[in-house]
Amino acid sequence: MPANSHWRDASEWFATPLGRYLLERERPYFDRSVADVFGYNAFQLGLTGLDLLRASRILLRCRVDLDSAAELRADFRDLPIASNSADLMVLPHVLEFSESPHQVLREVARVLRPEAHVVITCFNPWSLWGLRRAFGRKWGYPWNGRFIHLMRLKDWCALLGLEIIAGQLGCYVPPVTTEKWLGRFAFMDGAGDRWWPFLGSVYFLQAVKRVHGMRVITPRWSDRQVPTKRLAPAPKRVARPEEALTAQNTVTSDQ
Repeated sequence: MPANSHWRDASEWFATPLGRYLLERERPYFDRSVADVFGYNAFQLGLTGLDLLRASRILLRCRVDLDSAAELRADFRDLPIASNSADLMVLPHVLEFSESPHQVLREVARVLRPEAHVVITCFNPWSLWGLRRAFGRKWGYPWNGRFIHLMRLKDWCALLGLEIIAGQLGCYVPPVTTEKWLGRFAFMDGAGDRWWPFLGSVYFLQAVKRVHGMRVITPRWSDRQVPTKRLAPAPKRVARPEEALTAQNTVTSDQ
């Protein structure tokens, strides 16, 4: 699918009742996740019509995609960004719609600085929305994407040195298309976190790039004790020669 077509489909879908329902739950998670990440450069890959870095305190924030609304036009599989230069990256439903999701994640790991953060959202295939995609028509956003299993994404992150530090699942209502039915199924969001937390239609992951540093080699200290220095005897003033002889004998016996 051409990039412009995908961007247009996504923008139109997020304007629907179901898209707004999803966005109302994803925005707070992004806001919380990026607010306490500090640094110099932050990048958002995809969904450039939505500012998901709005809560970030990083000064340089850039949205990347192939569409005309992007501030940096680039292919996610070959980012024109220097290695070890990004402090924060967000991937809102990027991997499900990429032909090479593992390569995209590899590029993200290359661009991130050590100890930098990445926030990822994906559609969960083990959910009501996943069933809708599996057994329904696969045209239009988001049903034309390839939903990725949570454990598979965790394995990819582990292989690339991205350590998962936080995560959450959400959006438990069926993929209905009207406000009326979304309201009727709203109780499922509260019950889902308690009774079937792994069946959320969307999952969120926050990871940190870990780089093993050099091992500090300390000096090998000797167990031998340092010999104690002896104090030199202080000279004594004597009045008679016999007293000088007595003082000399006393010093010799002390040593």
